[in-house]
Amino acid sequence: MHRITVIGGGFAGLTAAISAAEAGAEVTVHEAHHTLGGRARTTDGPYRTNDGPHALYHGGPHWTWLSRRDLIGPLAPVPAREAARFRLRHHGRLRRTPPLALLRLLRHGTHRAPVDIDFLTWATARVGAEGARAAAHYAAVALFHHDPGALSAAFVQERLRRAAKLPPEAHYPRGGWATTIDRMAARAWNLGVRVETLSRVDTLPTGTPVVVATSLAAARRLLGDSSLTWPGGRTALLDLAVRTRRGDPFVLSDLDAPGWLERFTAQDPTLAPAGEQLIQGQIPIAPHESRADGVARAERLLDLAFEGWRERVTWRREAVAHGRTGAVDLPGTSWRDRPAVDRGDGVFLAGDEVAAPGVLSEVSFTSALTAVSLALGRDGTVRRPRPRGDRLDLKRT
Repeated sequence: MHRITVIGGGFAGLTAAISAAEAGAEVTVHEAHHTLGGRARTTDGPYRTNDGPHALYHGGPHWTWLSRRDLIGPLAPVPAREAARFRLRHHGRLRRTPPLALLRLLRHGTHRAPVDIDFLTWATARVGAEGARAAAHYAAVALFHHDPGALSAAFVQERLRRAAKLPPEAHYPRGGWATTIDRMAARAWNLGVRVETLSRVDTLPTGTPVVVATSLAAARRLLGDSSLTWPGGRTALLDLAVRTRRGDPFVLSDLDAPGWLERFTAQDPTLAPAGEQLIQGQIPIAPHESRADGVARAERLLDLAFEGWRERVTWRREAVAHGRTGAVDLPGTSWRDRPAVDRGDGVFLAGDEVAAPGVLSEVSFTSALTAVSLALGRDGTVRRPRPRGDRLDLKRT
């Protein structure tokens, strides 16, 4: 039995640990915090909020993998009456339907966008500047970037189509993301994975392949590799619990600027006490903007659509998600240009900012499977560094 070390006990780390253990490896997971989950944690207590924006897309590769292992668990479906309460802000007013230009960009016959120009330029040539801006702002729900129109047209188009599909691809585990993480942790435990929490790793272990399943910033510090950088988003988060009022929208998407409000208890009432609703605002902010700037914009959206929300607040939390929303690709780049999974000397990266395809958590999943496949060897060999920094020695297992 060969050994693999996984650093990081989030979604990518647990995916790597499970897949390696299923292949017969002896796996140890080191997690710096006292609980597993990474950014997929869900708060305890009466208000169960995720640590920032999350979605599990039905059309992604990880859906089948998780489903086959019964790791997703019960989902929180959106009742039809709530789905009808989808609202958009356009030209400062509430709308029930998107502008025609946005719908034209979503048609299946639309040509595949190029990689080498920005989305706003490409979309403007097809539907005009106003429609292009509305589409870019709508896509922010899957980008978390303050200027989606400046990103690669191919990158934004893929996420726009996935986010706007009907019926929706995005699904949410009932009880929050922690329920899925708990199932993954139990699966790892049953496979014999050794999990060490409160175990911060400052030096790479030797004699074993290592999967570094952390943020890119943490991996950069651990590996001492300044090349491990890639652009990402920065998002102001506003979590609110308010007393229930009939008529509150389910979702409010801002087409005038990047921003999104969602009432998560519309689909999962267990996230808040009876008689209360849990809302999360996700407002991308520019490098020069503060958390207060983003929160103020979220409050203006609330003023527009959630009548009397200030008098109904029972709980509130604010935060900034910095470097936690995955990679974004600038014009001329794609996922293949991000930091490679294979770092040499038996070290492999996994996470949502590395060179792997997919949308949101799909990148973490795909990179984790790629890292384990490379660590174990596609031809049945295990890549054992001897010692770290020297040539890899391939031995048949």
